[in-house]
Amino acid sequence: MQVDRVPLGATDAEFSTYARSAQELSFTLQDLKAAIPARCFQPSTLRSLAYFVLDLGIIAALYAVAHAIDTWLFFPVFWLAQGTMFWALFVVGHDCGHGSFSRHRWLNTLVGHLAHTPILVPYHGWRISHRTHHANTGNIDTDESWYPVDESTYRAMPWPQKLVRFYGALFAYPFYLFFRSSGRSGSHFMPGSDLFRPSERRDVLVSTLCWSAMILFLVWLGLTQGLLFLATYYVAPYLVFVAWLDFVTFLHHTEPDIPWYRGDEWYFLKGALSTIDRDYGWVSPIHHNIGTHVAHHIFLGIPHYHLKTATAAIKPILGDHYRCSEEPVWKSFARSFWACHYVADQGSKVYYQPHPSRRQ
Repeated sequence: MQVDRVPLGATDAEFSTYARSAQELSFTLQDLKAAIPARCFQPSTLRSLAYFVLDLGIIAALYAVAHAIDTWLFFPVFWLAQGTMFWALFVVGHDCGHGSFSRHRWLNTLVGHLAHTPILVPYHGWRISHRTHHANTGNIDTDESWYPVDESTYRAMPWPQKLVRFYGALFAYPFYLFFRSSGRSGSHFMPGSDLFRPSERRDVLVSTLCWSAMILFLVWLGLTQGLLFLATYYVAPYLVFVAWLDFVTFLHHTEPDIPWYRGDEWYFLKGALSTIDRDYGWVSPIHHNIGTHVAHHIFLGIPHYHLKTATAAIKPILGDHYRCSEEPVWKSFARSFWACHYVADQGSKVYYQPHPSRRQ
């Protein structure tokens, strides 16, 4: 049985059907779920709200300190700290998009917009396309985020496109929102985009209107307080946030030994294992342990504060299929940045290859 995607919110029985038996895997989704404590699948609304309020409090405090000190000696520190907190706020909205923030859909939608709109993320537009990514992880033909191009496509790319895709990766996110990438067209802001079903267009419109209101507020801020004020207190932290988002997403799905699949070789569980956990050191608790990514891709309904427990539970079962890197993330990024450019034109299971000039 070939499966193109696993629907979100599938029951255990549906998971068993969609995650077909694999000759090379000695475990199933049911085996993995049974190993995880049941409490890990139960979000706590109060605990989730506490993380959200804490993030907002730290952001407010950083603004207050920066305004009080008001010196260019401190602003670079402020930009790094506030941009990192913007990223933490994004992760809270990310949980809302997966329904792992709370069991209340209306609360997920409300907090998702409150978390994402201030950092210029169209909540529903991003949530829906991110759903496609999770349902098709590791599938070259249908994955939605940080998927590889084949060698012939790479060689045919004009140099400006290569420059943006491979050497401007840390700032690719705004382009992704408006245009997608590498021929997969669609805007996260347009309700009529091919990214969305007709039943989702109203939600997309609401998020686009919220995003537009934030843009108008920033324009007003720039006109009344000056462009330097806007750049200092918003644009610079926002760029740090974008760098964090692309940096972390790249690291989770880009590694020379992570396989990608075509055709019948792909199915949900095998694709979900095509990611890697990273150790971000002291930053990990700040951005809500987003580095625990393997368990998240297998069971996206687990709240971020239960992912470490879930990971420890399934590691013995996954064995060699569990990937985790404990080396410094900057070192991992540098290696993958130069070593992962494209995959072979043919083959049902392929791996990233470096630029020809960098081959041994």
